[in-house]
Amino acid sequence: MSALRVLLVDDEAPARSRLRRLLEPFLEAGRIASLKEAADGVEAVETLSAESFDLAFLDVRMPELDGFGVLEKLPPGHRPDVVFTTAYDEYAIRAFDANATDYLLQPINAERLETALQRVEARHADGDDAEARLADLLDTLDDVAAAHTEGPPIERFTVQGRDRLIVVEAASIVAAEVHDGITSLYVTSGEPALQRHLVGFTLDALEGRLDGERFMRVHRNALVNLSAIREMVPWFSGRYKLRLTGGHEVTASRARSRDLRARLSL
Repeated sequence: MSALRVLLVDDEAPARSRLRRLLEPFLEAGRIASLKEAADGVEAVETLSAESFDLAFLDVRMPELDGFGVLEKLPPGHRPDVVFTTAYDEYAIRAFDANATDYLLQPINAERLETALQRVEARHADGDDAEARLADLLDTLDDVAAAHTEGPPIERFTVQGRDRLIVVEAASIVAAEVHDGITSLYVTSGEPALQRHLVGFTLDALEGRLDGERFMRVHRNALVNLSAIREMVPWFSGRYKLRLTGGHEVTASRARSRDLRARLSL
């Protein structure tokens, strides 16, 4: 079977960078012939219309045009095999309806990526098998359910540095925030200033992997380590501004401020 021509589509640069890094061994092994990127759905449609690809890794949630919208705008002859990538499990059935080969939940690991590529390669070799795709989808949904209900919270994980992987201890995370679609971790480093790491997964995914007794979502765009809270300053409309270890500040929403007071028994 010939090597795959692959397009990565994600509006978050750290997510594209992480997936590219995971795919590079397959490129070196000759299973992937080429690896290109598109920064949003509009660019993906332009690229897929102009060139021929065997496989597209499509982010589900993107501004202007999401992953499903990309497929709707492509004529049948320009639609490659699709593996949807997302931090949300609720789109899996719709992904099957869209004839997707697989559905990867972020953060993606190398083992799961290998399985997805094997499914694409099998589909190229044997043709589409709807019954087999449905079985694979059900396996994926079982994995999602297990990830939400089983296993201890993670204690450490890796983030991508400029030229290396950095090991981050979960306990060292002071806060995680999303701005303009980019997730940032603020981590203690033994120095007065906090380290900031950009990561390719959402707060929902991070929250699901961390210890719920230690971390709390204080805003839809912010997650904090409860032990890192140094001061709670009353703010507007019943909210609190949280002053954290290292001088970092996060403002809790009004509803989460009430929950926070209850968690801390204030």
